[in-house]
Order: sequence, then C-alpha cells, then structure tokens
Amino acid sequence: MSSIQINIYFTAFISLALSIVFNYLIFTFTKNTNYQKNNNENRLSKRNVPPLGGIAIALSFLLSVRLLGQAESDFITIALFGVLIAIMGAFDDFYNLSWKIKLFFQILFVAIPIILLNIFLNFESTLGIDLNNTLNIFISILWIVLLINSINFIDNMDGLAVVVSGGICIQIILLTYIFAQNKLTDISVILLFTMFGFLIFNFPPARLYLGDSGSLFIGFLLGFISILFTWNNSGSQILSYILSPIILFFTIPLLDFIVIMHYRISKKISPTTGGTDHISHRLLAKGFSEKKVLLLFFIYSVINFILIICFVMLEGWLSVFSFLFYILQLIAMFIYLKQLEILQ
Repeated sequence: MSSIQINIYFTAFISLALSIVFNYLIFTFTKNTNYQKNNNENRLSKRNVPPLGGIAIALSFLLSVRLLGQAESDFITIALFGVLIAIMGAFDDFYNLSWKIKLFFQILFVAIPIILLNIFLNFESTLGIDLNNTLNIFISILWIVLLINSINFIDNMDGLAVVVSGGICIQIILLTYIFAQNKLTDISVILLFTMFGFLIFNFPPARLYLGDSGSLFIGFLLGFISILFTWNNSGSQILSYILSPIILFFTIPLLDFIVIMHYRISKKISPTTGGTDHISHRLLAKGFSEKKVLLLFFIYSVINFILIICFVMLEGWLSVFSFLFYILQLIAMFIYLKQLEILQ
C-alpha cells in the first residue's frame, strides 16, 4: 500500500487548519451544554466551558501525521495510543474517574507501544548494568506517566498548558533540527501547530478548555518524543554522557508538580485532588493577571532554554558551569515559589 507524503510546511498548515476547524465545530455545537462536574474540588474558574479541545487536537494530529509518509509509521502507532489516552481523559472530564483507574490506563497505554516498538530510555547503559532492558522499560514508563500527569497538573489556567507545552515543542524543534533528527522535528512541528489552532479558543478568556483528553494526549506525545531523541553527543561535554538535554525542557511542568506535591503532602491533602495551589495560582494571588502569568512562564522557558543550549553546545567546564547554574536557579525558584501564598 502506497503512502501519502507531503512536505512539512504544507503539513503544518493543514494541521493548523484542521485544528481550527475541529475546535470551532466543537465550540459551536457544545457551547450551550452544561459541563460542570459534580465534585467539591477547588477550581480557579467555575465557568461553564466545554473541556473538549483535546479531542480536536488529537484528531488533527492523527490526521496530519499520516501525511508525513511511511517514515512516520512508528509514530502513527504511538499517536493511536495517544488517541486512546485522550478518549480515557474525555471520560474523566465527564464522569470524574477514580485516580486508580486513570493511572492503570495511563500505564497500559504507555507500556504497550514501548514494548511493541522496542523504544525506551537506555538507563541501564548509564548505570553500566545489563538487565535485558527490564529497568529501561520500567524507567521509560515511569518517566512518560510522570510527564503525562505533570502536563495535566499545569492545565489549571486559561492558555497555560498550551503555552508551556508549545514552548517545550519549540525547544525540541530547535534541538532536533540542530542534531539533524528531522523525524522528531517534523512530529514536534505538527503537534505545535495543532496546539496553535486550539490556543485561539483557549487564550484568556477561554471559550474551550483543553480537558484531560488534551493534557493527557500532549503529555503522552511529548513523553515519547523525549525517549525517541538520540543524544548524539561528541563526548566533549563532561556531563553529556549521562544526561539527555531534552529531559530538561520539561522544567516548568515538573517544577509545578514538585511544588504542589510538597504543599499537599505537607498539609496532608490528597495529591490527586484539584486545587488552587499551583504556581500559576500563586502568581495570580500576587496580583498578576492571567496574561502576565503566561508571559512570565514564557520568559522563564526562554531563560531555561538558553541555559540548556549552553550546556549542550559549550565544551568542558563551560558546559558544566551552565548545567550547575541551571540547577542552582531551579532550586532557588522552588524555594521562592513554595513560599508564595496560594490563591484563596
């Protein structure tokens, strides 16, 4: 069977157009429906906004990635499981599934393509051991599930998850282009443009929410992109043989995850309960508007990217210094953010 293949520029345009059309249709046909959940969680907004933007993103991505041709067959398989996790997220948006059920299906939908396609983080090589990839598979599943939930956690304010995830996509695009990993560059471009189409409807004040369907889908894809990236280092960077720089691109969602886990555990609050204790909410409590919070996240993302690129491109102790500076500012940021008052 012959495959369709279109250049990335036209495919990006198609993915953007599909995303806009699908999101517009979802908004048009669902804007008058009641989507309020029946739970007692403390949320930033009580507005009745359809949480179905993720479905439009997932469909747009699945259709667009098929246009890249047979070379992307592995990622079509990954995208299909991504759609399954998006469907599970949609069920959660409507029926408020138990965290145990969600975690089970997250692990299942991540583990199958990892085992089926034989892709994983080579953690055993880093440790100098050989466990027949058992540890590699376990760490890879754990990593992607962590990213899925980190992106899900940061979807707590209009436009935030898309701005943060879009920033990660742009960083991946630049890094994979530098290292001539065009397959991952193309995939990241498609994901970025599908999110751009949704951002039109999600920018404050939002007309559509991403929903669990979208945050789980985006986290799922970004997680697989991170383990598919091959760190073709030259060995001149002292730390490069143990740390792939693409992992550091997820600083913001992981920092948010750590801050709220620290707060909820210290206050004996269930980590799976929604709340207004996220980084974005703390910044809102300081008096920043939603748009200014988005700008702050974008600026911080750029600063991190500069430090990471210095770590990647510089040699010897300059590379080490860049990495240490990144770690020190991350620790300082955590200390500062965890002391901010939560939004009441």
